[in-house]
Amino acid sequence: MCRSIKTLRPPVLPEEATEEDIRAAALQYVRKVSGFRAPAAHNREVFDRAVDTIAEATAELLAGLEVRGQPARRAG
Repeated sequence: MCRSIKTLRPPVLPEEATEEDIRAAALQYVRKVSGFRAPAAHNREVFDRAVDTIAEATAELLAGLEVRGQPARRAG
Protein backbone atom coordinates (compact mmCIF):
# COMPACT_ATOMS: atom_id res chain seq x y z
CA MET A 1 0.00 0.00 0.00
CA CYS A 2 1.22 3.47 -0.82
CA ARG A 3 0.81 5.30 2.47
CA SER A 4 1.43 8.73 0.96
CA ILE A 5 -1.77 8.61 -1.08
CA LYS A 6 -4.52 10.25 0.97
CA THR A 7 -8.22 9.49 0.89
CA LEU A 8 -9.87 11.94 -1.50
CA ARG A 9 -13.51 11.73 -0.52
CA PRO A 10 -15.68 13.11 2.25
CA PRO A 11 -15.81 12.76 5.20
CA VAL A 12 -12.02 12.22 5.26
CA LEU A 13 -11.47 15.17 2.95
CA PRO A 14 -14.03 17.80 4.01
CA GLU A 15 -14.21 19.47 0.61
CA GLU A 16 -14.20 17.91 -2.85
CA ALA A 17 -10.81 16.83 -4.11
CA THR A 18 -9.18 19.29 -6.44
CA GLU A 19 -7.66 18.38 -9.77
CA GLU A 20 -4.28 18.91 -8.11
CA ASP A 21 -5.15 16.44 -5.31
CA ILE A 22 -6.24 13.84 -7.86
CA ARG A 23 -3.14 14.29 -10.01
CA ALA A 24 -0.82 14.04 -6.97
CA ALA A 25 -2.45 10.77 -5.93
CA ALA A 26 -2.15 9.40 -9.48
CA LEU A 27 1.52 10.38 -9.60
CA GLN A 28 2.22 8.66 -6.27
CA TYR A 29 0.47 5.52 -7.51
CA VAL A 30 2.48 5.40 -10.75
CA ARG A 31 5.72 6.02 -8.84
CA LYS A 32 4.94 3.16 -6.47
CA VAL A 33 3.92 0.69 -9.17
CA SER A 34 6.75 1.55 -11.58
CA GLY A 35 9.45 1.86 -8.94
CA PHE A 36 10.59 5.17 -10.48
CA ARG A 37 10.41 8.49 -8.71
CA ALA A 38 11.28 10.19 -11.99
CA PRO A 39 11.47 8.06 -15.13
CA ALA A 40 14.32 8.13 -17.61
CA ALA A 41 13.70 10.06 -20.81
CA HIS A 42 12.84 6.88 -22.74
CA ASN A 43 10.08 6.06 -20.20
CA ARG A 44 8.71 9.59 -19.73
CA GLU A 45 5.86 9.32 -22.27
CA VAL A 46 4.42 6.08 -20.92
CA PHE A 47 4.88 7.28 -17.32
CA ASP A 48 3.03 10.56 -18.00
CA ARG A 49 0.29 8.76 -19.93
CA ALA A 50 -0.24 6.41 -16.99
CA VAL A 51 -0.54 9.36 -14.59
CA ASP A 52 -3.12 11.00 -16.90
CA THR A 53 -5.15 7.79 -17.24
CA ILE A 54 -5.18 7.13 -13.51
CA ALA A 55 -6.10 10.74 -12.72
CA GLU A 56 -9.05 10.51 -15.13
CA ALA A 57 -10.21 7.22 -13.64
CA THR A 58 -9.89 8.65 -10.12
CA ALA A 59 -11.94 11.74 -11.00
CA GLU A 60 -14.61 9.49 -12.54
CA LEU A 61 -14.66 7.29 -9.45
CA LEU A 62 -14.99 10.23 -7.07
CA ALA A 63 -17.74 11.79 -9.19
CA GLY A 64 -19.77 8.58 -9.08
CA LEU A 65 -19.43 7.67 -5.42
CA GLU A 66 -22.33 8.07 -3.04
CA VAL A 67 -21.18 9.07 0.42
CA ARG A 68 -23.46 8.26 3.37
CA GLY A 69 -26.64 8.49 1.40
CA GLN A 70 -25.73 11.66 -0.46
CA PRO A 71 -26.48 11.64 -4.18
CA ALA A 72 -23.59 10.95 -6.52
CA ARG A 73 -21.68 13.99 -7.74
CA ARG A 74 -21.57 14.32 -11.47
CA ALA A 75 -18.47 15.53 -13.24
CA GLY A 76 -19.36 18.38 -15.50
